[in-house]
Amino acid sequence: MHSDIVDLRSFYSTTLGRLAERSITMALSSIWAVVPNERLVGLGYTLPWLERFGTDAERVFAFMPATQGAVVWPATGPTATALVFDEELPLVDASIDRMLLVHSLEHAENPRESLNEIWRVLSPAGRVVIVVPNRRGVWARFEHTPFGSGRPFSRGQLTELLREANFTPAAWSDALFFPPSRRRFMMQFHNVLERAGRRFWPIFSGVIVVEAQKRLYQGVPVVQRASRRVFVPVFSPHGATRLGRISPTGKATLPRRR
Repeated sequence: MHSDIVDLRSFYSTTLGRLAERSITMALSSIWAVVPNERLVGLGYTLPWLERFGTDAERVFAFMPATQGAVVWPATGPTATALVFDEELPLVDASIDRMLLVHSLEHAENPRESLNEIWRVLSPAGRVVIVVPNRRGVWARFEHTPFGSGRPFSRGQLTELLREANFTPAAWSDALFFPPSRRRFMMQFHNVLERAGRRFWPIFSGVIVVEAQKRLYQGVPVVQRASRRVFVPVFSPHGATRLGRISPTGKATLPRRR
């Protein structure tokens, strides 16, 4: 099931959505290195974080998958939103410095092809930052939040997927340690539960955040040959009908005369 743009905007306008946005922002801040004048693209629903982390960027674009829908952003100035297909991004090769994926990879029809396309448009030193629901977390089990839809991941699954797409995971972070309860008295303790979760149950976070670097070179395995013939130069008299042979001891011998 895909998250609709209307449902996403409605969720992040609620108290629970604002608390989730704040928690993910803290996780992103711990691994987000400021790069001045970079070209930043958000894929999925990334508007709350593009406004926070895109202030120093040269250009910022918000790409939204066609299955999700799109909205006009920003509210003032030229529109920086585009409706795209995640396996065919409207960008030339090596044109982006960093991509941020939120509510994107878990809904991709083919996550590997989506990452291959992201690899294509990233610059040689480009990085991708991905936020996905945690397979072990509580948030992936409730459908009243956007993190309860799509395909959740574990760290091992995400690492394997990134390596298959020629990315190297560089930094990890976690967020959403408090339960996704809409009850007001539970949300009042979200700060306490968030700090306690980071210390006592980090593997049960609601989302996993990873930053991966584009890998340019990779060794290709070659099948080892079962046997290999070695040619040794052997003296052969002029006019001989047969070549010299190699004795079992490894010494060169001349052909016998009859």
